[in-house]
This record gives sequence, C-alpha cells and structure tokens, in this order.
Amino acid sequence: MHPSRSARPARPVRTLAGILLAASLAVAGCGADDSGGGASAKSAAKSGANGADVAAGPGTADRAKPAPKTPRLTQNAIIRTASLTLRVKDVTKALEQARTTAEDAGGYVGEESTGRDADGNEHTRVVLRVPSARYDTVLAALQGTGRLIDRTARAEDVTDQVVDVDSRVKSQRASVDRIRALMDRATKLSDVVALESELSSRQADLEALLARQASLKDRTSLATITLSLSGKPVQRTSGGHSSGVVDALSGGWHVFVTVLRWIVLALGAALPFLVCAALLALLWPRVVRPRLPRRREPAPAVTAPGPLPSARPAPGPSEERPDRD
Repeated sequence: MHPSRSARPARPVRTLAGILLAASLAVAGCGADDSGGGASAKSAAKSGANGADVAAGPGTADRAKPAPKTPRLTQNAIIRTASLTLRVKDVTKALEQARTTAEDAGGYVGEESTGRDADGNEHTRVVLRVPSARYDTVLAALQGTGRLIDRTARAEDVTDQVVDVDSRVKSQRASVDRIRALMDRATKLSDVVALESELSSRQADLEALLARQASLKDRTSLATITLSLSGKPVQRTSGGHSSGVVDALSGGWHVFVTVLRWIVLALGAALPFLVCAALLALLWPRVVRPRLPRRREPAPAVTAPGPLPSARPAPGPSEERPDRD
C-alpha cells in the first residue's frame, strides 16, 4: 500500500518540470530570434541609411560621370643623324651601291654633289634619308663599302616638343572653330571686322604650328645620313709613321708632276697657234710673197749743177776814162 502512495505524487512533479523546461527553452529561443532579427534589421537600416547618404552626397554627380580616359603614352620621338667619310677604290660604284641601299630600305637620296680635287681625284658627298627603324642597318651597310676614315652619330630626343606642338595644334584648331562660330552669329559690321582680324591671326598661328609639326614628323620618321666618298689613297709607311725623306721625295715628285702637267697643258693650248705660225712661215716666201706686186725701182738721182760764174763788175768812172797823153 505504501509504495503505491509514494509513486503517485512523483508524476505531476516530472510533468511540471518538463513543462517549465519547455517554456524556458521557448522563451530563450524567442529572445534570440528577436535580438538577431533586431540586429539584422538595424544593420540593414544602417546600411540603407549609409547608401542613401552616399547617394545623396555632394560627389554623386562626379561619380555618375564616366571616368576620364588615361592619356595614351606617346612613343619616343628621336631625331637621328650620322656622318660617314669613306675611302673607296671606285667612287662611282660605291655611290651607286649607297643609293641602292637607301632605296631598298625605303629611303631616298636627298642631296648629291660630285667633283674633283687639284690632283684629279674624284670625291662625292651624298645625303641619304632612311626610315628610323632601318637606321642602324643602313649605317652598317654603308660603312662596309670602303675604308672608314671618320664617323659621327647623334640622337636627339624631341618627344616633349612633339607632345607640346600636338597639344597646341589641337587647342589652336578649337580656337579657330570658336571664332568661326562667332562670325556666323555676328550681326554688326564692326563685330564681323574684328572677328575676321582675330581669325586671320589665329589661322596664321595654326599654320606655323602645323609647319613645325610636319618638320618634326619628317625629322623623326626619317634619319639623315651624310656620306662622303673619296678615291684618293692614303699613303703611309710601315708602322704608321711617315718618314721625312720619303715625304720630301714625295713632295718633290708631286711638284715636278704638277709643273710638268701645267707645261703640257700650256703647250696643248698654244699648239694650234704654233701650227698656224709655222704654216704661215712656210707659205709666205714661197706662195704669198711672189704674188705680191713688186715695187718700182727708184729713178737715179740727178746731180745738182755747180755754181754759176759770177759776173764781172762794171768798171767805175775812173776806169772808163781813157788815158790820154
């Protein structure tokens, strides 16, 4: 009997404990949901507020515009020039080879002059314009055509000048377009005259800038090579040092040959006159002189008569009176 009575009151206690545990768990879960949802809502509201602030901020219009494009970097503009002096065996052949080399590289001959020195040796100076990309190749090819005497090369970077001129050309064109637009809307004669004067001035500045731009483009796109060719041999003794005796003999022989050459030239120039004089000397006594009219011989001179005898003077009165005895 006692055991059954003690077991009965234990069931309600367990049931009540289970209900209380479930209620506490339910309350804890609801609190967690409320706190998490509140935090999420607060964070969402905050982010929304921040987004609204950003959208309504002062830089909204600037961020709405497209970002400016990054300026394209200009390739380095370099003016290349070189000068070569070569000794060659055949100046004409070397010149033709240089001309062919420049034309094969896409260039051309800008200037050419040929002459002879006092010794009769031929020399040529030619200016070649070749693309800058083939500059080194052409220079090496030209250098191999003869014996190198002198070489100079120069490279000048003008990138800043090219960029500056391009920018000024663009600005000047826009300025000219604005003046033309104002002229289209001008109604007064005085305004038209003033705008025409301003337009002329700005167009002159634009043309000067365009000319400078074209010059820079030509000088940077084409390299300039000045080639000097000479056929005169270089006389040197062994060891590269000249001897005084050899120089004296060479100088004397050079003077002798020069004098002899001038004598031959003088004789050659006077030869036609000498031939004419010799022919005249031969023909004169034999052909010309006999045909000339002979001069008459002068008459013999008459001897002048001697002095006449003087008359005897008349006698005086004393002489005429006869003597009378």
